[in-house]
Amino acid sequence: MTRTTNARIAGLTYLVYIALGIPAMVLFDRASNAQGTAARIARIAQHASDVRIVLVLTLLTCFAALLLAVSLYGITRDEDRDLAMLALSCRVGEGVLNAMGPMATLGLLWLGTAVTEAGAPDAAAADALGGFLLNVRGWSGTISATFFAVGSTLFSYLLLRGRMVPAALAWLGVVASVLLVVGLPLQLAGFLGGPVGWFMWLPMLVFEVALALWLLIKGVAILESG
Repeated sequence: MTRTTNARIAGLTYLVYIALGIPAMVLFDRASNAQGTAARIARIAQHASDVRIVLVLTLLTCFAALLLAVSLYGITRDEDRDLAMLALSCRVGEGVLNAMGPMATLGLLWLGTAVTEAGAPDAAAADALGGFLLNVRGWSGTISATFFAVGSTLFSYLLLRGRMVPAALAWLGVVASVLLVVGLPLQLAGFLGGPVGWFMWLPMLVFEVALALWLLIKGVAILESG
């Protein structure tokens, strides 16, 4: 595919990824909004339809990440093939790790709806397993996001170095990505949490929406270095 085609695909995929990810997050938060593991599992069972929608949306984000990996690689590979390949690998890792979320969610849904089935765990075991699966969702999401942040940093740097998009936009991508590269491991280790964990995503949201629109409308400039 041409760089122009890759730019259009990347721009559209950025928007689709956001359109899939945010509703999935909101629906799951609503479906699991309760105090205590047992209450959260029971609420998930009560909102089983919403949780199944979350499963589909999250699975689709895996493929969106892979499509972004390939299209952004197609845009940036002529600037530095090795860095572009590393960035692609990070975004592929992100897509694969995204699949851990649906597996954990399926486990939670089973725990909530299998109380009458033979072989279903007792209350204590269900509480312990449910707590573990809820943590797995959070851990896998943060690790996946870390791979995303490293890949985004590299791709943003290549866009900046190749002057493929406006410098201000590329710099925003670099800064927003580095902020996540630093913040996400701290969040995973328990040193960072609360509102700060959400606010550090705002620059990235602005960057991705702006970049998506730029790629869809303007495409990318011809490389000036190689």
